[in-house]
Amino acid sequence: MYSVRDALKQDPEGTVRAVAQMGYQAVEFYAPYYEWTEIQAKQMRKLMDDLGLRSYSTHNDESYFGADKINRVRDLNLILGCKYVVLAWTDPKASVDGWKAVADKLNAAAETLEPAGLKPGYHNHQAEWAPVGGQRPMDILAKNTKSSVMLQLDVGTCLEGHADPVAWIRANPGRIRSIHCKEWSPDPAVGYKTLFGEGIADWKGIFQAAESVGGVEYYLVEQEGSRFPELETARRCLQAFRATHV
Repeated sequence: MYSVRDALKQDPEGTVRAVAQMGYQAVEFYAPYYEWTEIQAKQMRKLMDDLGLRSYSTHNDESYFGADKINRVRDLNLILGCKYVVLAWTDPKASVDGWKAVADKLNAAAETLEPAGLKPGYHNHQAEWAPVGGQRPMDILAKNTKSSVMLQLDVGTCLEGHADPVAWIRANPGRIRSIHCKEWSPDPAVGYKTLFGEGIADWKGIFQAAESVGGVEYYLVEQEGSRFPELETARRCLQAFRATHV
């Protein structure tokens, strides 16, 4: 839902209805959902059920994984029917130990979440592909987290970080359980504002690897913006996704 964030702020239920009407089958709420009351979360769940929508995961601030917030995160995600609680961002670390501490935080979250049927996940950005102490942070995280921790692949930032999404998927079988289908163009005037299918991503190769090796369970369209309004961008991206994912 980050792709339609302005519309979501103005009219949460109307925006969810709009993306369902486009044909989307799942949505992923991001950090502001934490401010919902239990009643609001239940209302959103009812709306999704009425529309035939699922929310398999949420995106969460790093602070939400702290002992003072993780239980509330767990409860809201259970109401929404989620499976994964994804750490959406952490400040880039300057050392291997810094990234190992992030892995420790994800493993600790698993101890709280897994008894309730939830699992933590990690969403990469471009910094995780730049070596620190001779190791890529994503490799550090993959090596030092439990296999139950989902490695949610953001394709666009992976490409900008000069990494190969297909090679990454194949190197981590069963752990790439969701993918943010975000494009990227090396043209600095375009970058992430490239519509799905108009950038440099090898989507057919990514889909093949994700489904044969990666263990992907669902795909999510993420768009930072484009030459079109938010909802029109979301519609065009879904249309292009369906034409490519055959």
